[in-house]
Amino acid sequence: MSEPMTLSSLRSPQGLVAYLRSPQGMKAAAWLGLSVLLLILPFYLERFWLQAGLFAMAAAIGAIGLNLLTGSTGQLSLGHAFFLALGAYGYCVFAGDPDSQLVGWGLPPLVAIVMAVLLAGAAGGLFSPIAGRLRGAYLGIATLALIFIGQHVLFNAHDLTGGYNGRSVPTLEVFGLSFDNTRVLVGGVPFQAMEKLWYVGLVMLALGALFARGVLAGRPGRAMNAIRDHRIAAGVMGVPVARYRGWVFVLSSMYAGLAGVLLALVFQRTVPSYFGIILALEYLAMIVIGGLGSVGGAMLGAFFVSLLPQVLTKYSEALPLVSQPGTGGGLAPGEASRYLYGAAVVTAVLFLPGGLVRLPAVLRARRAARIKARAESSRNMEVPT
Repeated sequence: MSEPMTLSSLRSPQGLVAYLRSPQGMKAAAWLGLSVLLLILPFYLERFWLQAGLFAMAAAIGAIGLNLLTGSTGQLSLGHAFFLALGAYGYCVFAGDPDSQLVGWGLPPLVAIVMAVLLAGAAGGLFSPIAGRLRGAYLGIATLALIFIGQHVLFNAHDLTGGYNGRSVPTLEVFGLSFDNTRVLVGGVPFQAMEKLWYVGLVMLALGALFARGVLAGRPGRAMNAIRDHRIAAGVMGVPVARYRGWVFVLSSMYAGLAGVLLALVFQRTVPSYFGIILALEYLAMIVIGGLGSVGGAMLGAFFVSLLPQVLTKYSEALPLVSQPGTGGGLAPGEASRYLYGAAVVTAVLFLPGGLVRLPAVLRARRAARIKARAESSRNMEVPT
């Protein structure tokens, strides 16, 4: 049995090489390489891919929150888009210009972000008594009502939301650095809004993922899983089921609010029609495709669902049956992407219940089974002397 790695053993070249060859070392090296890659991407990618990546980051933040609610606690929610809208429009109101035609409080952008997230959490808190007592399809139908209420308010509260045309998003400013299209040379590369916001999105996603992993790894995560697997048994063991359900609903709402803020900063304009039932269903597709109950799975599913339409749009001329909207030569990229990740949901449910995040483990298990089968076959073929 191998001895555990210590700091002193890593100081020698042999110890460092042994650590890098171990599973822990390979995982650490992979994370380090991915981190470096994400940090240098703005120096090489064009604006289209940076914007697509930021959409994926915002989707991943929202999907992590929904996965805590649905994947880890077993509460079906169809109202996630409502809380994204609260975050997006809340930031616009809190950071908006008080002298403009629309309502604006003129708060510093960082304060406005915190207030928008708290607003989404407060709305989730108002709904949490219902979330604590309903479950399954009943909770899904109740949260679906939030979508219709939100759409009505967004389209008709013109002073707050701007109505059908939406409202512009105030520029994010942090410690004198403005995240707008003003060109700033960094290493000879002109950084504009997308390049600057890339690092804001990375920070938000990293903090959200680390916090969610900490929640799931601790006592709250075990209680959430117990409620999901067997509600009555969890209550018998002393878990306050209704309280945990309400608390997780508030936390999920705050994640959605943060995702809405990032979406607003990337879009640079909030539009009510975006925050509808289609967006809520896309978030459910994200967590099913990526893997229920897993932070990494939520991120994988979010990147898959949010980047697929962008890729189809970019390469629509080279893909069969896909064409630009309005040309009439085939399916629009948005429609084609819905067919594809709809098929991905069915495939994940039937053949990969753990989602994309479980695919490497499944492949390793199948490879080990094949190796074992070959070894047993070779032993059976041996003739005793």
